Amino acid sequence: MGKLFKNFSKKDWIYIIICVSLIVFQVWLDLRMPDYMSSITRLVQTEGSEMSEIIREGALMLACALGSLASAVVVGYFATHVSSSFSANLKTTIFKKVQEFNTEEIKKFSTSSLITRTTNDVTQIEMFIAMGLQAMIKAPIMAVWAVSKILNKSLELSLLTGACVLVLLITVGILMALVLPRFNKVQKLLDKINGVTIENLSGIRVIRAFNAEKFISKRFENVNDDLTNMQLFNQRCFAVMMPVMNIVMHGLTLGIYFIGAHIIEASGMVDKINMFSNMVVFSSYGMQVIMSFLMLAMIFMMWPRAQISAKRINEVLDEDIKIKNGEFEGKTKEIGVVEFKNVSFKYPDADEYLLKNISFKVNKGETIAFIGSTGSGKSTLINLVPRFYDVTEGEVLVDGVNVKDYNIEDLNNKLGYVPQKAVMFTGSVSDNVSYGDNGRVKPSAEKVKEAIAVAQGTEFVEAMDEDYDSSIARGGTNVSGGQKQRLAIARAIARDPEIYIFDDSFSALDYKTDSVLRRELKKYTKDATSMIVAQRIGTIINADTIVVLDQGECVGIGKHKDLLKSCEVYKEIALSQLSKEELENA
Repeated sequence: MGKLFKNFSKKDWIYIIICVSLIVFQVWLDLRMPDYMSSITRLVQTEGSEMSEIIREGALMLACALGSLASAVVVGYFATHVSSSFSANLKTTIFKKVQEFNTEEIKKFSTSSLITRTTNDVTQIEMFIAMGLQAMIKAPIMAVWAVSKILNKSLELSLLTGACVLVLLITVGILMALVLPRFNKVQKLLDKINGVTIENLSGIRVIRAFNAEKFISKRFENVNDDLTNMQLFNQRCFAVMMPVMNIVMHGLTLGIYFIGAHIIEASGMVDKINMFSNMVVFSSYGMQVIMSFLMLAMIFMMWPRAQISAKRINEVLDEDIKIKNGEFEGKTKEIGVVEFKNVSFKYPDADEYLLKNISFKVNKGETIAFIGSTGSGKSTLINLVPRFYDVTEGEVLVDGVNVKDYNIEDLNNKLGYVPQKAVMFTGSVSDNVSYGDNGRVKPSAEKVKEAIAVAQGTEFVEAMDEDYDSSIARGGTNVSGGQKQRLAIARAIARDPEIYIFDDSFSALDYKTDSVLRRELKKYTKDATSMIVAQRIGTIINADTIVVLDQGECVGIGKHKDLLKSCEVYKEIALSQLSKEELENA
């Protein structure tokens, strides 16, 4: 957990110092009250005592109580502020770290697990800090101080207090041995519940269409029952603490008075007064000792879960980012040039290469297309340009510079990327199209409209209630698949990048819209480089270069008509979609 302390701000450390100072002051006040109680007891039993003396001692005792209360309130306020500030800083740190993750790192942590780590795990540590600042600091100080005050009072009563403390420690030790192994399972079960819930909400249409409500409900019930049973066991174990605490506290009080009565009976008249006074004081101090160890016991029960949560958070923060940021930020001589040199790639921990010895070059203003059967590596190949993965062998050059040498932000500013699955964010249409930072001025309203027009989205956008200011739901659930694709294409166009990357980005469009969009896009992007992954021959038929992939290998490269003659794989794909006459007239 020590690694996480850097999330305390300087202001938090000042508050912590204030808390510690006030807690020491509070303990001193709490331990002064039994002394005043002893004085009052002695005064009451001594003949000739003045009422003013008793009132003065009582007033001082009341002042100590009020001072202790005020200190506790201030400590509670500062402790809450420190824990909340720590929680906010830690969540920001986790979020920023996850933002640095690439595809490889993201796959190590499920979405549900990252949500749990950012919320529930952080909350466990926040609670521990809030309680710890008050109890973990106060308890040992109180225990040591109180023990030092009672050691010389009575050997018998000191042994009785020690036995009560030992019973508490043994109870806590047994409970921790039973519960500790289950805390890690609890957090993993929370991950599973989040995972099932996310899956249910994101796939609600399919679930309803296939009448799978009972199935998904059963899945949730199974995970929820596992979590419930685990938590019931933990809480039943913790429930033992309260009766044990009551037995120990009341047993200590009873024991003190029982032993004290025998000691007083065996003492002389003068000693009886002192012994009775000591017994009253010892009872108070004994309670302070027991309460101190009880507070420590509660903290020790919170500690394992907070420790497990800290470990899970550190797993995210300590994750090594495989794709390192380069240092190249300068301008390049070439513009819009992409070159693959003997590129081979395999996924981490995979035995076989997915891409093998791929080489090609595309220059500014040209369009290169990639086609092949499902699983041939088209999307993987094109994703090597924005460095979603790094090549295993060979080089990927953008404008003559290896992509590994680029500052990632500068590399991304050269690209206009349209993913295979169009992603929409919560906000307006304009917000989605002008999304992100391209290193230049943010697209104006006119630029957004122009980009949507090129992407053939003007008609459906202006038909919406507030046209360009219309709201888009998270994930774009209030627009169709084709509309999402067109908005995603418009987002790339609005950036005016050097290089466009279309990863099967026309699949949801009808043939007419696809044809018109590509024609308008070609006019608009005539000075930019386009890289297109597609399944349809019609989408890539006019590309300057077509790369045909089969099982990760380049089996053909050239123009459409040349490939029909020289590449059997391309010819089979083409004939499966268009007739021989259509291909000849294309």
